[in-house]
Amino acid sequence: MIHQYIAKAAVLIEALPYIQRFRGAVVVVKIGGSTMEDRETSESALRDIVFMESVGMKPVIVHGGGKDISARLAELGVPTRFVNGLRYTCDRSIEVVDEVLHERVNPRLVKTIQEYGGHAERLSGKDVLTAQVMKSADPVTGEELDLGHVGEVVSVDPTPILKMLESDCVPVITPLGLDANGQVLNINADISACRIAEALQARKLVFVSDVPGILADRDDEESVISTIRVEEVDDYISSGVISGGMVPKIQSAVAALHAGTNKVHLIDGRLQHSLLLEIFTDEGVGTQIIKE
Repeated sequence: MIHQYIAKAAVLIEALPYIQRFRGAVVVVKIGGSTMEDRETSESALRDIVFMESVGMKPVIVHGGGKDISARLAELGVPTRFVNGLRYTCDRSIEVVDEVLHERVNPRLVKTIQEYGGHAERLSGKDVLTAQVMKSADPVTGEELDLGHVGEVVSVDPTPILKMLESDCVPVITPLGLDANGQVLNINADISACRIAEALQARKLVFVSDVPGILADRDDEESVISTIRVEEVDDYISSGVISGGMVPKIQSAVAALHAGTNKVHLIDGRLQHSLLLEIFTDEGVGTQIIKE
């Protein structure tokens, strides 16, 4: 029995220098994938965030909600279709996206954090993100494609986020923005998180999803690349290791690194307490992207 206690103490001692190093540090955490759908996985990630807050870090959550949105659209008989991997967002769809993110997904995350003793509040992306309609082109013909009310971030107002952080509160942010005319636009949550991290010059940007990191072999989940340097990213894209929807995510993450974010992490939310293992242990569990 005494050996078990010693092992537990060793874990705490290993975490100590990281707790000291990151006290007061802003960490943007994007939660998506199966982390959102599986109750146990979601609660594990959110409990990790409560731990981070409790030891003096300043986590900021940006979340998606794709499956909840698709389910609600199906209930209402609104067809779902994707253009170049992006959800086409018609007038009715943007109303549903707004409703689901603000009235279902976001309150669920905030409530869970509060149940674990953390302090969290909803923050609408509409109060933070200024956006414009995103343009897309057919990869073969080059013809411009209509995405509807899908946006790309023009600017970020960090003031509401910083006010919450100053009050020791975890902002839980929806990935929606407003254009110059006040129209709500649906924004990719990964890109939203990158731009928010960039504006805050966050110490860390962490993507929690349902993949273990960047894989050297996409068919082998054991082939996680533990560290990638910024100057290596283009080569990984050219070779196809980074491909598809991962490309704009990683490119935006690199922009956040150049703007002052210290590290970007990609971790598997299916692994219990992966956030803590990545941030507070020597080995880590996913892929980190660094500047040097």
